[in-house]
Amino acid sequence: MTDLTQASAARLARLYAKGKASPVETMKAVLKRAEAVNPRVNALCHIDRRAALAAARASEKRWRKGKPLSPLDGVPVSVKELVRVKHWPASMGSRLTDKSPADADAPAVARLREAGALVFAQSTSSEYGHKGVTDSPLHGITRNPWHIDRTPGGSSGGAAAAVAAGLGPIAIGTDGGGSIRIPASFGGLVGLKATYGRVAAWPPSLTGDLGNVGPMARTALDCALMMDVIARPDPRDPNALPKDRTHYARKIDRKLKDLRVGFALRFGDHPVDIEVAAAATRAARTFERLGCKVEEVEAPFPYADAIRTFIVHWLSALQQLLRLYPKDRHHEFDPSLLSSAKAGLRYSVQDVVDAQVKRRELALAWNLFFDKYDLLISPTVAVPPFEVGRSQPEGAGGKANMHWSPYTPQFNLSRHPAASVPCGLTRDGLPIGLQIASAHYKDSLVLAAAARFAEASPLSFPPLPETKK
Repeated sequence: MTDLTQASAARLARLYAKGKASPVETMKAVLKRAEAVNPRVNALCHIDRRAALAAARASEKRWRKGKPLSPLDGVPVSVKELVRVKHWPASMGSRLTDKSPADADAPAVARLREAGALVFAQSTSSEYGHKGVTDSPLHGITRNPWHIDRTPGGSSGGAAAAVAAGLGPIAIGTDGGGSIRIPASFGGLVGLKATYGRVAAWPPSLTGDLGNVGPMARTALDCALMMDVIARPDPRDPNALPKDRTHYARKIDRKLKDLRVGFALRFGDHPVDIEVAAAATRAARTFERLGCKVEEVEAPFPYADAIRTFIVHWLSALQQLLRLYPKDRHHEFDPSLLSSAKAGLRYSVQDVVDAQVKRRELALAWNLFFDKYDLLISPTVAVPPFEVGRSQPEGAGGKANMHWSPYTPQFNLSRHPAASVPCGLTRDGLPIGLQIASAHYKDSLVLAAAARFAEASPLSFPPLPETKK
């Protein structure tokens, strides 16, 4: 009998269509698994059991009549706590936020409901999504199902941990500097940060136009099915792109023959774990076997300038939190968030303007790069999943490695689409991710490349994370 908690969204749709499974059976299986797994991994901070089962019963009736709303009808989906869900608190992973129920769904959530997906749970995040791991004063530490003593990454770590652990095959995450792609890498998943504006967002991200909402799943096809639903404009997002007529799931099968692919092992002067480097290098050879013309390249913009540009944008945005909440409550912030917000106060208007200029230069450099190459491949993260309870992994000499995630932020600055896809396991059995990026509006190409690569390099998930030591 099929374990419905391990089935992809696409497989669930096939089972529903043939009458071999039902949305109610799936939802009950996921809820039962959550009871066993979630106390150990802490991926979900809110589960709406009653509403989920009611939605599953309605979906089951539609499938029996042969009238599903979409291939995602009856598929359980979790939503990161930074994204609004009607009737659920918009907690932002913070003790300071108003926990009153939200009065409206965010655009991606609304589109998923319209497609019949079962919005059943809220996943954990770092506070305001400010760091690349997932722990918060509100919810504590979220753990990686592949090994519970390791971080799932962040800030969409709860979403990644949920999908990897079989708590729903798909999830909605957010990405302001890699927060979909980092946990996708650490969780052995596919996660897409689409072209900025392709997935409408509301309310606006605290980090402005660095922030993106996007899909996370075990397969590129499931991400494509989600994009078919969520890649639509919404009047609440003034930066939303016009209606996208791309059918992502139909384009997922395209071949990669003769594509020009740049391979960058490093984006600058930063360390790369030897196992990550080996896996990424093997991935480049796989793209050659798929018919691509692969060439070793360097990132087209100076690494130090790119990192400083991102940091100025990021920290100057976080300092807003110091004004949003009274000073006598600032001690309730995650200490790392408070120090980051205070650091943002040090930047002058001129610093911010200079960073905006550099951002335009960086975006132009990547535009010119993608005029020459169809794809860029690189590691997603420079290290494998590291110990929970740390914001940064240990580096040389026992010092913190400040440059463990050098690859993802540039595409938040440039607004280009980028995804993470699994490209292997370490000797300890921990996932390693490959980042695939492309020109603006070529999101479907990124997902197709992820699909072809995953077919050539399949990855098996840990079957019982609730017992894995």
